[in-house]
Amino acid sequence: MFFHQISRQKQKLSFFTLTSTRLFSSSIPPSSKLHDYSFNPPLSLTKRDPHQNPNPNRNPSFDSQSELNNNKKKKQKPLYRPPSSLDRTGLKPLRSDLPFDFRFSYTESNPAARPIGLREPKYSPFGPGRLDRAWTGVCAPAVDPTVKSLDGNEDPKLEEKRRRWREAILGEPLTPAERKILVEKCQRNKTKRQINLGRDGLTHNMLNDIHNHWKHAEAVRIKCLGVPTIDMKNVCTQLEDKTFGKIIHRHGGLLVLYRGRHYNPKKRPVIPLMLWKPHEPIYPRLIKKVIDGLTIEETKEMRKRGLAVPALTKLAKNGYYGSLVPMVRDAFLTEELVRLDCKGLEKSDYKKIGCKLRDLVPCVLVTFEKEQIVVWRGKDYSPPEAGRFLNDSEIFDYQVSGSDGAEQLISSGNRFSQQKYHSDDELPPF
Repeated sequence: MFFHQISRQKQKLSFFTLTSTRLFSSSIPPSSKLHDYSFNPPLSLTKRDPHQNPNPNRNPSFDSQSELNNNKKKKQKPLYRPPSSLDRTGLKPLRSDLPFDFRFSYTESNPAARPIGLREPKYSPFGPGRLDRAWTGVCAPAVDPTVKSLDGNEDPKLEEKRRRWREAILGEPLTPAERKILVEKCQRNKTKRQINLGRDGLTHNMLNDIHNHWKHAEAVRIKCLGVPTIDMKNVCTQLEDKTFGKIIHRHGGLLVLYRGRHYNPKKRPVIPLMLWKPHEPIYPRLIKKVIDGLTIEETKEMRKRGLAVPALTKLAKNGYYGSLVPMVRDAFLTEELVRLDCKGLEKSDYKKIGCKLRDLVPCVLVTFEKEQIVVWRGKDYSPPEAGRFLNDSEIFDYQVSGSDGAEQLISSGNRFSQQKYHSDDELPPF
């Protein structure tokens, strides 16, 4: 009897443990060892209906309000945009009263030469919306290009306006003593301030550099090297015409530019800067397949002979070429073909040199092969008249030392005329 009761109690105990283990194992995965311990699983491990609210006592309106707050907090900030010089929002375009067309280079471009095409769309190098002048692909004209005449000549009113502005700024001519003092101040042992004029010539942004130098000194030293030095007369003319200053000294490629007696740095002209260099337009070919007046066989034979003749000189890279034109003219007195050795120079440089020689000597371009410039004097060659090359006395007045060392004063042909203007004459705003 006793053993029978113990066996019944064991069966009840085994049935209770079996049911508990089944219930416990239903909520615990079979790989878990939680059933080996007296541990109650958390609610996150128990199976529940995904659509059932885990917290039924919670107010649903509070949940919706919290979601709105979270959305407000999670609202992303706008992306950071660094300031840009091209952003002209709310700014008006610059207006400049300078009476000339804006070009990238004033010495290396000829307004009379018409291009046959453009290499890029007419994007203004001053930036979109930064200048009130339209860009034609070559320049930004001072007048409306739609109103400008078709012949391409400059408006005579602009030239007269520049002349009046320049005379009003320069004032009375400098005395020899004043000129000597200014030239001495611009020497290398006195100052290091200098503007370098290179292969691109007198660029538009260089005008701003000149006015910046004129803040601190009455005159500025300009050193010219490279292709523009072939025609120094053009360099001097463009400097005086675009800056309204006066060249008071020149020694080779070294110039001293005077700002004028009535120049006011605080009222300097507005010069908008170019942000990039525009592509050069397309011009006609410099060298034709057949030279005018010759046949194909004669042209080929001339090119072979031109490459075989001794070189007149070897051009150095970024050198001073001021004496190149008279050298070629003197060589044409005895030789029919002249060759210039341009090894080491950029292709664009010796092409520009050939173009300038064609206009200044004048001559006929034969070939640019093998980094050489071969020019022909033509069939009916006659030496040019005297004075066509740069004559210092025709451009400006300055002091030079003669053969005996004495200083001589060379007066200019277009020297400033001391005229008195009436109050109704137009004066520069600076």
